[in-house]
Amino acid sequence: MARQAPLSPHPNHPEENTAELDERYLETVFYHNREYQQYAISNLSYLAPTDEDEIERLHIMHDVLSRTFDGRLIFPPLPRPRRILDCGYGTASWASEVAEQHPRCEVIGVDINPSMQPEEMPENLYLQVDDLNRRFTFPSHNFDLVHSQMMAPGIHSTRWRHYLQDIFRVTRGGGWCQMVELYFNVQSDNGSLTDAHALQQWSSRYLESMEGLKDLRVPLRLANLMRDAGFVDVEHRIIPLHTCGWSTDQREYEIGVANRENVQRLLSSMALYPFTERLGMPIQDAHLLIARARLEADNPAFKV
Repeated sequence: MARQAPLSPHPNHPEENTAELDERYLETVFYHNREYQQYAISNLSYLAPTDEDEIERLHIMHDVLSRTFDGRLIFPPLPRPRRILDCGYGTASWASEVAEQHPRCEVIGVDINPSMQPEEMPENLYLQVDDLNRRFTFPSHNFDLVHSQMMAPGIHSTRWRHYLQDIFRVTRGGGWCQMVELYFNVQSDNGSLTDAHALQQWSSRYLESMEGLKDLRVPLRLANLMRDAGFVDVEHRIIPLHTCGWSTDQREYEIGVANRENVQRLLSSMALYPFTERLGMPIQDAHLLIARARLEADNPAFKV
């Protein structure tokens, strides 16, 4: 996804125009024995936990995506990047590896939650804290690559058009935008999964819980949103991601095996707060639906 524009001016230092961390971003709150960022909950910015269990799950998911993309961190041709922006860095796994691979490149990450940052980071990695639902404050034409991954549960549904416009504005001439999203629509290859199954019900209830707040169907519209923002040469691919190891293809089987633990954890961590607090589902019912969905996700016969 490329941007056509004049060459950018020399970028400023990554730590210019930054301020001390607002203590509000460090406050946490507990729901059903899971720890959440208070700011994210209060502003409905991100409704998944940010505790050690979730950090571990995100590391697992990073490994799954690495396998899915054959170890490629950057998709477009970008041999000598000078400055890269990572939107929603999470545990900073992607940003850290990119910074290590490109030691002369400044890698800047922005995320709403500082608590999942690694203790040790490459010297050329700069992590900042901000809500990406706000307008970007970076100068225009500033980055060779803007990376945005798994932001559908974080970006408000009314923000996506402006979010892409912000990304376009800060991307330099000839630069690129790389976006990766997970579409939470569970389907089986053999059609055996029906609306009566828990996994399908989990998917439907999760979409319902985010209605009017987050656009979980945005992955299907990303290509058009990017074109509308001004990007050219847009390429869009949908890659199936299996919930367990069932494929006869060895590579897909290994990815499914690696993704199994991520899915088992995700079914709880992504849904617990939305189900109970947004839908008003009793916690016992939520746990039961999650448990049944886990069993079906782990059943190779469904070919999910």
